[in-house]
Amino acid sequence: MPRPPISLKARALKYLSSREHSRQELARKLAPYAQEGDDIDALLQWLEQSRFLSQERFSESLVHRRSARYGNQRIISELHGHGIEGEAIAELKADLAAGEGDRAAQVLRRKYSAPPPDAETRAKQMRFLQQRGFSHRSIREAFQKAWADDEESA
Repeated sequence: MPRPPISLKARALKYLSSREHSRQELARKLAPYAQEGDDIDALLQWLEQSRFLSQERFSESLVHRRSARYGNQRIISELHGHGIEGEAIAELKADLAAGEGDRAAQVLRRKYSAPPPDAETRAKQMRFLQQRGFSHRSIREAFQKAWADDEESA
């Protein structure tokens, strides 16, 4: 005997139990399973009122997952892609800007174990950090900090 299909509400709760989702992302995931008469917007509204779905928690979760590997520009772009706008973005930008240089230095040290021997290698490493979404200011700061401990101990 086949199993009865899982309800839209149960499917949404299943997605939210594994990780935080944005409203836009969850709506996109639920759309293929919506039957005639299902109201995805009403379900999402209920999830937000019940505090199962929260844009703030999603934003914090995404920033936490991405901040060790990516720069502010990439993280903010990803948040925009998930439909996060307004004051929430402004607060996150301020929090992220404080440690971007240190994060860039950590990413640089993880990828490259030694300082660049020539200008060509330095340019390659700078492009790597730019592709990760780090700003020019934080890239300069990263090159100053990344191998400073090695030089001091030598």
